[in-house]
Amino acid sequence: MPFFQSPCRLHSVSIEKISKMSIPGLLPALTLLGSGTALAADAPGANAADTVWILISSALVMLMLPGLALFYGGMVQTKNVLSSHMHSFVALAVVGILWVFTGYSLSFGTGNAWIGDLSQFLLIGTTPDSLTGTIPTYAFVMFQGMFAIITPALISGTIAERMKFSTYVVFILLWSFFVYNPVAHWVWGGGWLAKMGVLDFAGGIVVHLTAGISSLAIVALIGKRQGYPGEQFVPHNLAMTVLGVGLLWFGWFGFNAGSALAANASAALAFTTTMVAGAAAATSWMLMEWWLLGKPSALGLASGIVAGLGSITPAAGFVTPAAALLIGLVAGALCYYGVRLKFKMGYDDSLDVVGVHGVGGVWGPIATGIFATVGGQGLLSGNAHQLQVQVIAVAAVGFYCYAVTYLLGWLLDKTMGLRVDEDQELIGLDRELHGEVGYSL
Repeated sequence: MPFFQSPCRLHSVSIEKISKMSIPGLLPALTLLGSGTALAADAPGANAADTVWILISSALVMLMLPGLALFYGGMVQTKNVLSSHMHSFVALAVVGILWVFTGYSLSFGTGNAWIGDLSQFLLIGTTPDSLTGTIPTYAFVMFQGMFAIITPALISGTIAERMKFSTYVVFILLWSFFVYNPVAHWVWGGGWLAKMGVLDFAGGIVVHLTAGISSLAIVALIGKRQGYPGEQFVPHNLAMTVLGVGLLWFGWFGFNAGSALAANASAALAFTTTMVAGAAAATSWMLMEWWLLGKPSALGLASGIVAGLGSITPAAGFVTPAAALLIGLVAGALCYYGVRLKFKMGYDDSLDVVGVHGVGGVWGPIATGIFATVGGQGLLSGNAHQLQVQVIAVAAVGFYCYAVTYLLGWLLDKTMGLRVDEDQELIGLDRELHGEVGYSL
């Protein structure tokens, strides 16, 4: 089939004939056109139920971007709410394009142990009949693309309220190319960690660890917000943040259960463990605040939810619900203290990406190596080697992410500059960078 030729055909119904038909005569032709398209989309060997589930899961993960925008947007100052929203939505645009150009091919192309090849550049090698497992490859490409999009958007929580928008756009493109794509290939694309047998069901290493550790690198370069830590940076709209975390939790079922790549028992298990771990971490974070501070906060509950969901992500299809409960309870406590580290160590992680995704991104893969009993055996099943592999993966990916992100940030700082001017930061990024305001009251 020549490139760009449509797989569906109008058979004997030409455009000229259609133009001469009456409305009643046009209806059969439209029906024929619709049926031809449907037949072309049904790749031989594809499982309809699996395909539908992955398409729905892809949409659920995409919904996490608006959820992330609300979650982060509610935590910044009023003058920066649109800037924070833009950080999430622009990733949908530019990283979505990059994924089709080279991202998918570099992540899942054959390549070598370190990086994929460019055989799927612009998805030229993929057709409607191409299959990945029991689903059309196009569905797999879009599902994985949503992971590639949301990961750099997570980093935006670290640099909120002080990074140039132009530099941010270039940063997420370079970061996706040099960090996300190689790590995705190592873990999911047949790379060296996959050959070692690393377990990462839905992205604890590929998504949360990479975002969390990279955030630690970029925050070391960009510096603190003006007035931090002496000035109080109070979330301007916690109702927005709580709504955002609700959308994130909703989308996370597609994130984790969709990673089974089929409508099967593995998806059902991942769905269950996702719910259990999120609830457990929210509870333990709330209890920590209640015990230590005297009052449980809405922001703490929301942060606990994200901590639990991120921590269960690598283990979702490999552990029992009982193990998920324990993973979530520990995640809530660990990430609670992880967030407090920024006050002791003196860095300004604006929206706690390091404390939640970084700490959770370390705990989750290690917990997988301890508790895995389904689809892989962990330490408690007598397989100490699996835990060793998980620790090696966390250390290697963490080191790589920090080093490359720091280098990219340093280069951008020397060329484009990372930070806005002091006056722009004082007035607000919404008005100064985007010419708009979030609220006109």
